[in-house]
Amino acid sequence: MFRQPHLLGIEPLHPLEITEILDLADTYAESARAGERPHRPLQGLTQVNMFFENSTRTQASFEIAGKRLGADVMSMAMQTSSVKKGETLIDTAMTLNAMRPDLLVVRHPQSGAVDLLAQKVDCAVLNAGDGRHEHPTQALLDALTIRREKGRLHRLTIAICGDIAHSRVARSNLILLGKMENRVRLVGPPTLMPAGVADLGVEVTDDMEEGLRDADVVMMLRLQRERMDGAFIPSEREYYHRFGLDAAKLTHAKPDAIVMHPGPMNRGVEIDGTLADDINRSVIQEQVEMGVAVRMAAMELLARNRAG
Repeated sequence: MFRQPHLLGIEPLHPLEITEILDLADTYAESARAGERPHRPLQGLTQVNMFFENSTRTQASFEIAGKRLGADVMSMAMQTSSVKKGETLIDTAMTLNAMRPDLLVVRHPQSGAVDLLAQKVDCAVLNAGDGRHEHPTQALLDALTIRREKGRLHRLTIAICGDIAHSRVARSNLILLGKMENRVRLVGPPTLMPAGVADLGVEVTDDMEEGLRDADVVMMLRLQRERMDGAFIPSEREYYHRFGLDAAKLTHAKPDAIVMHPGPMNRGVEIDGTLADDINRSVIQEQVEMGVAVRMAAMELLARNRAG
């Protein structure tokens, strides 16, 4: 079913394509837990990682994913590349294209930059996050985590809380969860809620009690100060009081609700540290684990399409 030449966002994906990625990722997750070595479908292929923004989890998991699949992986230090000397993104893309990579993983601070780059190269491109636009593999790993914990990925009530306006993770999750017929609530202060978001078919509230009521999944988001150009909250202390997740607020969700966070976490700002480490409620470490499996699946499917 998966016929995409690139993975630039969730928006172009059919629900069956999403399911195919998750099914393959699930097999990789189980193999890893069993200590099994995966087959190496990327043997002989070259994977280049270009991260124009700092990253820990995403870059590391793409590197691990590529190496487990047998690819030759090169991570470029963009902070010391010719981009710093004035080279344009297009010139960088053309230079790389001449080296004939097979897979290109890109994170960029500008929305649409990865899509533009994909138009200029002859290889499969994976979006590792572009500006406020999308972060597709994060949404897919979140979806896989939810499906494994809840046994399904449809007709769930999911609360996404925090800095919605600046979050590409929120956008990708909104699209994916909507495609899979879930009820999505966005919870946060009006200053951190994008204009017109209610038109996307989601519920919007600035009341945590209302937003978490009977939720199956509570997904917290980081305050993205690096994308803010003004004062969006009175103070971190006030923000935590109203919108930070703690045990008292979580009582409004279902008793078996799971707690998620894409990381990195600001403990005591978006989430109570004890709750983040609660192995009975928090699946934050499982999200990290599923990140490798999802990225393995995405790269394998793109490589199959390229070969076929």
